[in-house]
Amino acid sequence: MVSRVDGTGDIAATMATSYDAPGPMLLRTWNRLAPLPGGKWLFSRILGFLVPYTASIHARVDRLEPGHARVELRDHRAVRNHLRSIHAIALVNLAEVTSGLAMLVGLPPTVRAIVTGLSIEYRKKARGTLLAEATVQIPTVTGTVEHAVTAAIRDGQGDVVAEANVRWRLSGS
Repeated sequence: MVSRVDGTGDIAATMATSYDAPGPMLLRTWNRLAPLPGGKWLFSRILGFLVPYTASIHARVDRLEPGHARVELRDHRAVRNHLRSIHAIALVNLAEVTSGLAMLVGLPPTVRAIVTGLSIEYRKKARGTLLAEATVQIPTVTGTVEHAVTAAIRDGQGDVVAEANVRWRLSGS
């Protein structure tokens, strides 16, 4: 069972299926929670509940609107590698969720999305708190289309430590 904010602003319990388009529900939940004290933290925990693998890195959504997302990742032991930097796969996870949020919250409920490809370029060891950001022009979807989203991950000095190109297959009616 997943809690969601319905169109009236009330919290309603509903069974989520793999066929539910999550974007509109995520945006409504964000808009309701983000302005509240601890709301961004709570939204990030809800997102982690909906996407358990994403929860493994404990990232926090900092900004979310159709076509734009910014997600923060603190440097902590669970995401580190043997070189005392943030693990490459944690960076992939961060880039994918950031690109997905930017894309999904701008899509209508009739459009489904799935990642079909992902490439990432590592430019610098990732240490300290990281900020991933993705901006995308939301396409009009009338059939099945492929759409790429770029997510850049920056360190505390503003240097790009990694940049990912995430390819999404969008299909709608």
